[in-house]
Order: sequence, then structure tokens, then C-alpha cells
Amino acid sequence: MLARLTGQLESVCDDRVQVAVGPMLVDVYVPGSDVDGLHGRVGEPVTLHTLLVLEGIGQGTSMVPRLIGFASPQDRAFFELFTTVKNIGQRKALRALQAPARDLAAAIARRDVTYLVALPEIGKRTAETIIAELSGKVDAWLSGAAATIEPGPGPASGTPAADAVTMLVALGERPDAARQLVERAVASHPELDSPEDILSVVMASR
Repeated sequence: MLARLTGQLESVCDDRVQVAVGPMLVDVYVPGSDVDGLHGRVGEPVTLHTLLVLEGIGQGTSMVPRLIGFASPQDRAFFELFTTVKNIGQRKALRALQAPARDLAAAIARRDVTYLVALPEIGKRTAETIIAELSGKVDAWLSGAAATIEPGPGPASGTPAADAVTMLVALGERPDAARQLVERAVASHPELDSPEDILSVVMASR
């Protein structure tokens, strides 16, 4: 198995990157949570911990190899765990993983259906299935073992800041980016005490 890839980052698209490895230019699919951090590293050397999968096309009549890359071995392990859930394949998982593994693990551990439903491709029934199948299996990521590109945990559930994050995600913002925007707004305006006021400050600063 091709477990690790190191080369110069040539480009970043919505769901994949291109890495120059010697004379080769390699397409690597990446989870959404890593895309923003990788945009700032174009032209630099990167190491991705990879997983080679076979994807069926033409109603499964042929198989195409796809290389998926992660910021750490722990992120790769979380992806492999996530795709054990019924009806979640590799493509769907990549689109859904718009937040760091530790944040998703925390949402699963606290049985937070609302957080999971805010992710692309995840409906209420799928969120409930994820929680049912993965609860008790995510302790390694709750301990902070999963290093990711994005910093820090999000605001505590049920607070105005957490509600503001949910509102931004509903407007199309990625969960990790929404969290950072809200954290900056609250840090600069600690008097804010409602999600609507926090959202107003975020929108005014853009």
C-alpha cells in the first residue's frame, strides 16, 4: 500500500491537490478540512499520509484507483473508521469531512446530531447512524491524538458562539472556517451575547 507521499505542492482544487514527486505529478484527493490550510502552502514541500482505494465507475463495471491524502496518520485512521458506517463511501466521506477529525469525534461522543447534519452529505438519519455505529470508538481523537491543520476546539455547545457557528454553516460556510470567524468576532467584541449579534460582526468584517 502507498502509505505516504512527499513532494512539492503544485495546486489545490476543491477536493484534490497535485503534488510533484520527481518527474511525476500526482493527483491526491483530500478532505475539505485540509483544503484551506493547503492553499497557503502551494509551492512548498508537503507530506501526505495516503490511502489507495479503488472506485467503481460505470455502475461498477470498471475500477479506477484513487489516492487520498491526509495531514496525519490519525486523520487517515479516522477516515477509515468513518467509512465503516453504513452507506458512507470514500467520496461521500471526503465531502462530509469539512471539520477536523477531533471536532467530528467530539460531536459523535456528545451525540450531537445538529453538528453532524450541518456537514455536506449528512442528513438526520445518516447522522444518527454515525452516532450509533461510532460512539465509543472515537476516544483516540478526543484525547487530541489527531493532529490536523486547523487549530483548537470550537465553542461549547449551547452557547451564543456555538449557535453563531451553526448559523454560518447553514449559510454555506465550512465548519472550521465558521468557528474561526466566530472566535475572532467574540475575541474582539466580548460584550456580544447573542448569535445574531455575533453574526452581524462577522458579516461586517468580511
